[in-house]
Amino acid sequence: MLYQRKNPHGGDTYACPGALDFSANTNPLGTPDEVSKAAEESLSRMDRYPDPYCRELVKAISRFEGLPETFILCGCGAAELIFSYCYAVKPKRALELAPTFSEYSAALDAVGCQIDRWTLKWENGFAVDSSFCDSLQNGQWDAVFLCNPNNPTGRLIEPELLEKIAETCRHKGTRLFVDECFLDLTDSWRENSLKGMLAQYPGLFILKAFTKSYGMAGLRLGYCLSGDNELLSDMAGFSQPWNVSIPAQAAGVAALKQSDFLEQTRSLIRRERPWLEQSLSALGLDVCPSCTNYLLFYSKISLLEKLATRGIVIRDCSNYKGLKKGWYRIAVKRHRENVLLVSALKEILLEEK
Repeated sequence: MLYQRKNPHGGDTYACPGALDFSANTNPLGTPDEVSKAAEESLSRMDRYPDPYCRELVKAISRFEGLPETFILCGCGAAELIFSYCYAVKPKRALELAPTFSEYSAALDAVGCQIDRWTLKWENGFAVDSSFCDSLQNGQWDAVFLCNPNNPTGRLIEPELLEKIAETCRHKGTRLFVDECFLDLTDSWRENSLKGMLAQYPGLFILKAFTKSYGMAGLRLGYCLSGDNELLSDMAGFSQPWNVSIPAQAAGVAALKQSDFLEQTRSLIRRERPWLEQSLSALGLDVCPSCTNYLLFYSKISLLEKLATRGIVIRDCSNYKGLKKGWYRIAVKRHRENVLLVSALKEILLEEK
């Protein structure tokens, strides 16, 4: 629970009841009915403790990912796993992108780690390019943190470059943390995952979550993949035994059986993201090209409060390292909702002319 601290993330619809929420980039199709049903049916076992080994869930993830069960550790959302990773590794110096998801630096700060940042440039579309590898060759870090696709930019690292980055880190003995939480919502989800390198690169760590892919943000369920069994054991030591609830475990098992759901989601994103991008650009806004279910854009006109008065919430990205006031992120939603957002933006921008 946050206590006397400002919420650094989107999704706080409790402060704006009834608002149309574009600030949280969860699945635009919501939660599959089968997943909700599994979580509901599990409530009959509320008098029991959850399985501390997540046995059925780990088996389901193993089948889904095509990896040994020993490579898998589950947690109470991706955020818990980020913190337990940092507590277990205790890096002295780490490298991350800017902008990127803020929980990496929050967890690194918690263990007293020096954080260096490789700043992405708007002039380059916030893309990671080959010069990042040059930095890795010339620098020395205990751990490198990447988000692929990156949050909030939505940009993917080219597969060849990503593999080169991984090989460079392996050669230098640097741990590589790769957040793939949004990867399943891209069209390049197969070729852009590094999970095929896990067996030969124990220093590689991959983070995934049910939050975005299956619309399960409220249940808090994530997992990580690593060939370093000692690391996973150490991470488990920084979590309490029953950190994954019975409803979360049941929902996770049910979610991984929904073979068509992710493709339906990708199909919707494939249609709606280009429409949203073109619509925002037509309004004179600077839009970062994205590969996933959200868009980062810049507006000279302040939009947050003006949209809130119209019942729409978007993500103010000015608290991201490497971004300034005027940058916003919106989720890609269903067409009717996207139309409402674009119409509201058009009204605001016309009023300001």
